[in-house]
Amino acid sequence: NMLRSVFGSGFAVRTAHVVLTWLITLILFLHDTELRRQEQPGQPGQPVLFVLLVLVSVLLYLAVSLMDPGFILAEDAGLQDPAQRRVPAPPACAHCLVQQPMRSKHCQACRRCVRRYDHHCPWMENCVGERSHRWFMLYLLVQLLVLLWGLHIASTGFQAGGAWRPWLRANGSHLYLISLNTTTWEFMCRHRISYLRHCGADQNPFDRAP
Repeated sequence: NMLRSVFGSGFAVRTAHVVLTWLITLILFLHDTELRRQEQPGQPGQPVLFVLLVLVSVLLYLAVSLMDPGFILAEDAGLQDPAQRRVPAPPACAHCLVQQPMRSKHCQACRRCVRRYDHHCPWMENCVGERSHRWFMLYLLVQLLVLLWGLHIASTGFQAGGAWRPWLRANGSHLYLISLNTTTWEFMCRHRISYLRHCGADQNPFDRAP
């Protein structure tokens, strides 16, 4: 049916990727991050550049996921006379019955043969092949820049709030006490506790370690 054909064509994967990308970008602007602090005093240079970079990554993603990676058609398999090429005739694909040039492969997901097949990307629902390989690498480079910049922007929001420092001190100290098999009260008031006041600073009668 139509619903199955729409979602089977990668519509759901592509939509989820685009929506999630812009949602994370919106969160970085709404949260108290470096982007928002520069936007408020009228310094839109970095926010605009970041949005443009995200836009380029989304456009490259859609282009690579929707383009023909190099599918081999029966009428234009690009075959030459074997006598002229002086090589054996390429084998025929057992699935789509077209003759496969060298370095091509049949993709089970796309159900097509692809020239200079690299791999099938499930995040794009498309193959990476002869026509799309360079664009795929460009997309990965831009996406890496977006991710690294986004992580830096997110870290500025955590540093500004400072809420993680008390949490780290509290929870980190508890993990340390758990490793010693002691409680906060025993650690803070060991000089007043009868069964601990005569123990050394590093001694714990409840520690079963050898």
